[in-house]
Amino acid sequence: MSAPAPRVPLRKRIKRFLRAYALLGLLAVLGRLPFGFALRFGAGAGRLAYRLLGKERRRSLAHLAIAFPDKSEAEREAIALRMFEQLGISAMEIAQLRRIDRMLEDYVTLDERTADILRRVPTGAGAVMITGHVGNWELLFRRCLRAGFDAYAVGKESHDPRFTRLMERVRGRDRVIWRGADGASRRMLQVFRKNGYLALLMDQDTKVQGVFVPFFGRLAHTPRAPADLALRMGAGVAAIFIHRRPEGGHVVTAREIPLPEGRGEEAVVELTAAMTRAIEEEIRRHPHEWVWMHERWKTRPPSEAPAKKSVDPAVERSA
Repeated sequence: MSAPAPRVPLRKRIKRFLRAYALLGLLAVLGRLPFGFALRFGAGAGRLAYRLLGKERRRSLAHLAIAFPDKSEAEREAIALRMFEQLGISAMEIAQLRRIDRMLEDYVTLDERTADILRRVPTGAGAVMITGHVGNWELLFRRCLRAGFDAYAVGKESHDPRFTRLMERVRGRDRVIWRGADGASRRMLQVFRKNGYLALLMDQDTKVQGVFVPFFGRLAHTPRAPADLALRMGAGVAAIFIHRRPEGGHVVTAREIPLPEGRGEEAVVELTAAMTRAIEEEIRRHPHEWVWMHERWKTRPPSEAPAKKSVDPAVERSA
């Protein structure tokens, strides 16, 4: 029998309660703003956040320097600023979700060519749909459901149940499989058995089982579950993304990723690398749409363990 979870201190519970209802209240207020004004407000809020959130700005610029060493500092700053703007707009779109739902097919274009790619990916044993934190990924999943694809999203529950319920409202209560929850594995298997789509975000360094594959020329610890599931079930694999259109709204793109020949550990690494390469290619085309403040290269492979600090002989002699 597992030990009960430690009780959260009262002070922290009060802080979480106030933060949750402040956010939910803010979303309710922002949802009543005129649509165009709300998006402009979001862009402005993003620009302000770029100026005020120094830690996130510096981290984003440091990661952009890793990914795009050939770009000038000014170019990388422009990308980071646009990223903050896009995140602000995406937040306003979530606040305006009821309004967007009424025009979702026009606001998020999923053309017949993309739909054909997604329709042919399932093998009879379902499909793994991978994506990254590129563009407004929440609208991406919602648009796939509206197009009639039998899709289910795998996610991690928030420590605050109020935020979890908010995510369920955005994605669909019966369409989210919370990782680690009771019955989660059974539900995922059911998706494959009925030839459905299992959608997973796989572009972050999180505390899950992973393998190291290249990402912008540097090894990155990457979740292995999408490749494991596809290979074990014999499911097809699609990489699917959403990008903002210059004239407003979004467009969905998709590509099929072939399974490798084998089914062992080498195949897992090969398929994970192919999935990650697809995400990287999308980010290179639209660098301002990815979340550069995320510490993607935080976990290092054992071969890169830091060496012991050498001691200056002069210091050693004087000791």
